[in-house]
Amino acid sequence: MKYDVIFIGSGHAAWHGAQELARAGKRVALIEQEKVSGTCTNFGCNAKILLDGPAELLHHLHNYHGIGMNDAVNIVWPELMAYKHQVIDPMDEAMAQILAVDGIDIIFGHASFVDAHTITVNDDTYTADNFVLAMGQRPAKLPVTGTELTHDSKDFLDLPEMPKSMIMIGAGFIGMEFASIAQAAGSDVTIVEYADRALANFDADYTNRVVELMTAKGIKFAFNNAVEQISQDGDVFSVKTAQGNTFQADMVFDTTGRVPNTDDMNLASIGVETNRGGVVVNDHMQTTVAHIYASGDVVAKATPRLTPTATFESLYIADVLLGQTTAAIAYPAVPSVTFTLPRMAQIGVSTAEAADSDEYNVYDINFAQLGMFASHHDTEAKVKIVLNQQKQLVGAALIGDAAPELVNTLVPIINHKYTKADLNKTIYAFPTPSAMLPMLLANFLA
Repeated sequence: MKYDVIFIGSGHAAWHGAQELARAGKRVALIEQEKVSGTCTNFGCNAKILLDGPAELLHHLHNYHGIGMNDAVNIVWPELMAYKHQVIDPMDEAMAQILAVDGIDIIFGHASFVDAHTITVNDDTYTADNFVLAMGQRPAKLPVTGTELTHDSKDFLDLPEMPKSMIMIGAGFIGMEFASIAQAAGSDVTIVEYADRALANFDADYTNRVVELMTAKGIKFAFNNAVEQISQDGDVFSVKTAQGNTFQADMVFDTTGRVPNTDDMNLASIGVETNRGGVVVNDHMQTTVAHIYASGDVVAKATPRLTPTATFESLYIADVLLGQTTAAIAYPAVPSVTFTLPRMAQIGVSTAEAADSDEYNVYDINFAQLGMFASHHDTEAKVKIVLNQQKQLVGAALIGDAAPELVNTLVPIINHKYTKADLNKTIYAFPTPSAMLPMLLANFLA
């Protein structure tokens, strides 16, 4: 069983590149332990955004509360979960069929290296000229007493019933997004966080405002609390912190983050270096073994661990293996979004980085005030733009319901260094938020 390239994993960090290689005539295989197409498709972003849909709708309706709408709509969670299964469950089989058309073999099981060119899966042996490590990450588990009593993100996205109360340990992406969904579905949510703020990588002003708005909806926050024990008494679960506080709920979710899937693969024995962040790679996505590459969330990197960056890396590796490039990987500006209610987004140079440097200037745009008719009465909509000394847009932070779409509007402006003249030559559909923002932005550019 000899292949040109074997990808270990079948998510976005694998299958995009696998298709390119297979279509170029290479013999390609994907090794998968669970479902074809990986976490995002089956257990992550796809399911999350589907369950988020009704919560977002309720949020939009609330924007018009008192000016033509009331809040007489509720989420029926069991029906929503049934719909999630209807939409999400067939995706892995559909992807398997698409990959089969390209001639890509899918091998189910756990891969372990025998030597640098050989792996075993279910006692079968496979060899390849090149490997791509694309195993992704799994939910972390707090090293505390009672950690086995907690649930993870996969559990939340598969809840048959919404519990009356829950505790989220961690105020990062997962905890904040799930809290927004759960609160909208009627659960009493408490977020317990070790640090003094939520979403540390996002603009502090906007994050604090999101916390204020979530608090106004009834979500409780306990910052500066280090969890040291989780216990159960009948149907009640308790979370005790080192600060002497105890929080109780019907379910406890560990949303403290994710860890790379590098266990039990004999990577060290073949010379592949790993660290706490994942697999170590150079600027060509090569590991410390030249013919073994890595892509996606399993990579130890500063670049955001997002589905689009995994796809970007996978396609880059395919280009390298096909001899279509010898250049180092060069990431464009990467937009990221947190699907709280309201949303937040950012791209490029952060506002915190800009504040610490004389190279940049930060400007505030009160988008809600200037474009209320286009932003559907979203009173929270604001944008901070970061300009360099040449008055080019190099970064932005956004808050508001339209933030995910607005940040995408900024991607080409940053990556292609648009000037005011470029924007003046561009026509957008109007009246929309994505038309308003470039019009406002043009006033700041050279």
